[in-house]
Amino acid sequence: MDEKQKFEIAKKKVQDIKDFYVHLMVYVVVNAFLFIINMLTSRSYLWVVWPMLGWGIGVFFNWLSVFGMNSMLGRDWEEKKVEEIMKKMDDKNKIERG
Repeated sequence: MDEKQKFEIAKKKVQDIKDFYVHLMVYVVVNAFLFIINMLTSRSYLWVVWPMLGWGIGVFFNWLSVFGMNSMLGRDWEEKKVEEIMKKMDDKNKIERG
């Protein structure tokens, strides 16, 4: 992988992280506003829980795609694991050769 490809991948990752934080901020602001509306109109029924829960699931999956699953099982993880195993094999060969 050359430097240009690395740069493009890193740039995409940074944009994904930025987009996640924007999504999270919008979630917090909108749901705070909905909570206030809920408290002003009908304190006996917390309907705000439903949009918070539904959208929260979306935020969770967004987080998982940016930080979670891709980090654990994505292409970067595979490359790092291959490098780690190759290094262990090299270290083992060095020890065996003494």
